[in-house]
Amino acid sequence: MTSHTSRPGPSRPGPSAVARLADELRRLPPSCGPVRLVAVDGHAGSGKTTFAGHLAAALGGAPVLHLDDIASHDALFDWTARLERQVLAPFRRGEPARCTPYDWRARAFGPAREVPAAPVVLVEGVGAGRRELRPSLTLLLWMDLPREQSWDRGRGRDGEEQRDFWHAWVAAEHRHFADDPSRPGAHRLIRQGPEGYEVRSGPAETPGGTHSVTDSEGPPESG
Repeated sequence: MTSHTSRPGPSRPGPSAVARLADELRRLPPSCGPVRLVAVDGHAGSGKTTFAGHLAAALGGAPVLHLDDIASHDALFDWTARLERQVLAPFRRGEPARCTPYDWRARAFGPAREVPAAPVVLVEGVGAGRRELRPSLTLLLWMDLPREQSWDRGRGRDGEEQRDFWHAWVAAEHRHFADDPSRPGAHRLIRQGPEGYEVRSGPAETPGGTHSVTDSEGPPESG
């Protein structure tokens, strides 16, 4: 009589780090009126837009507000008042935001578009976690890629025609984060690896993690 041993079937993968983060966000209380406002911050070229797209999809199509639509050539970082007027104040009233996206080629703001006061809204862009916005945030996520590596990726993405813009941008970003670093206030650090994203607790949720650092500080280059 042949003996047969029971073999386990193929294991099913568990939820991804992005899916687990989405589930966590749904359980957190609102932070801006009825909205759970989540910032995705990091250096230019660090992958914020791509990650925000994945997280929005895991949330069932959450709205994503891009700070590229709020900033402009004349106000690379001086856009807090515009964001307050067009986005935060309406959300606090439970109303849709009305943004006038900036056209970087035409150098002009376009017609207004609505962003619903959804249960979760993502705001992504350099400076999304600035100190003036943190009281309105449910979570601050930081794309944990060192600045030089991020900038190299950004330059490669945008090509030679954006060389002059990048020269001005690097100086402006350096000044911004030197004065108002977002990473120390991050609740989660997001790292992208060959098999997907990794979500770690950020400095704001670790002992002694709220101390101030300069823009030169950050994760080791090797990750």
